[in-house]
Amino acid sequence: MDRFFAKFATATAHATGSPFAFIVCVITVLAWAFSGPVFGFSETWQLVINTGTTIVTFLMVFLIQNTQNRDGAALQAKLDEIILFTDAENEFVGIEKLTDNELDALHARCEKAARRSSAMLQSAHEERDARRQRSK
Repeated sequence: MDRFFAKFATATAHATGSPFAFIVCVITVLAWAFSGPVFGFSETWQLVINTGTTIVTFLMVFLIQNTQNRDGAALQAKLDEIILFTDAENEFVGIEKLTDNELDALHARCEKAARRSSAMLQSAHEERDARRQRSK
């Protein structure tokens, strides 16, 4: 069941995200709008578009969310694989499960390390430039 739903959700997300699907929706809305005078802009006429768009939106939210969840999980797995087989810190594997406060603390630590690295790099550049000036 899971595999079927995953395939269905992916296919539906790709189909509904296509230019053709957009054009079909625009034509549908225009046909509905132009049919207004025929139906006297009645409440039933308005209810048709409201009900249709509500149902489509409701269903699409679940399909798109499923697709996004799978894409996110796949991306995390790929990033974890890269982290594990490089010199990166292994503690970053699985950080998507941390709380917002834990992520903020980790982000602050990374920013501090980045500032420290930048300062060291700047110092090395200044040292190199000073050596070049002395050698002239």
